Amino acid sequence: MIDEMAFNYWLLSAKTPTIRYLTQTKVLQFAKSDPLVKAAKDEIMTTGPVPEILKMQSVEGNWPNEHSYYTPKYTSTHWTLMLLTELEVDGRDPDFRRGVDFMLNDTSTSVKNHLTANNFDLACLWGNLLRYAVHGGRLDDPRTQAIVTFLVRSVQNNGCQCEHNGALPCAWGVVRALWGLAGIPAGDRSPAVEQALQQGVEFLLDRFSLVEADYPVGEKSKIHPLWFRLNFPLFYQADILFTLRVLAELDALDHRGTAMALDWLELRRKGNGRWRGSSPFRLRTWDALGDRSETDRWVSLQAAAILQQAGRLQLAVPV
Repeated sequence: MIDEMAFNYWLLSAKTPTIRYLTQTKVLQFAKSDPLVKAAKDEIMTTGPVPEILKMQSVEGNWPNEHSYYTPKYTSTHWTLMLLTELEVDGRDPDFRRGVDFMLNDTSTSVKNHLTANNFDLACLWGNLLRYAVHGGRLDDPRTQAIVTFLVRSVQNNGCQCEHNGALPCAWGVVRALWGLAGIPAGDRSPAVEQALQQGVEFLLDRFSLVEADYPVGEKSKIHPLWFRLNFPLFYQADILFTLRVLAELDALDHRGTAMALDWLELRRKGNGRWRGSSPFRLRTWDALGDRSETDRWVSLQAAAILQQAGRLQLAVPV
């Protein structure tokens, strides 16, 4: 029998403040007014990877030694803002917002050109950008709204068809588009956004299967092996765990298409209650993320939160 109390304490012993904060709020469901929650939330901005990464930022808002906002992978500006969002950076932080504005300025012409040309490739890029733009309080910015329009049309364009997937619908693109659109508060979602979210979920769960991974791929290609690992962090990629995280945000875990994936996730829990994580880009991103044990904690808290929301796990709350 798994010692759930020991599992909880293991998560709460993380060096990374974000892991402790998310364990308290998403796994143990502490109130955000709880002093322990407030302390962990405050600590995100003062110790650990977030302040370490932010202190490297230039006065212009980007990160130095990059060839473009997209390269090198995964320390240039786009990827860094994605990672900071995953780390629960305070979206009101002026440095973070400076980075978001840098990206919106640098990409606004490209978004307009794509919309004019009806070119809806690279939904993964724009979904990720939308996620951190919304996190940074820029939802109402016209530059952000153009990205929302792009993503809605990309999902409607037969599942985010992309030249990098042989001009076929792209599962990674759909997942990342949904991640961006799911970041929009429910009360601020237009009917078009709601429709795109529904279409994206139908693509992932009705037309195809998360576990069978029978999504379209280019000629002589196959589903990437990352799909079947428990990864953190990922960047433009997706896996079953990340997809379930997005579906959880959309309250879609009760969809019949998630059952096999939830079974799959349950079966990967070890006897000690933990899940074994993978960090495929550890050597290519910021080293402030911590060691392999922190990777295990990241995927374990994500898996536990998903299974708890799905009604498959009941974690004891430490006293």
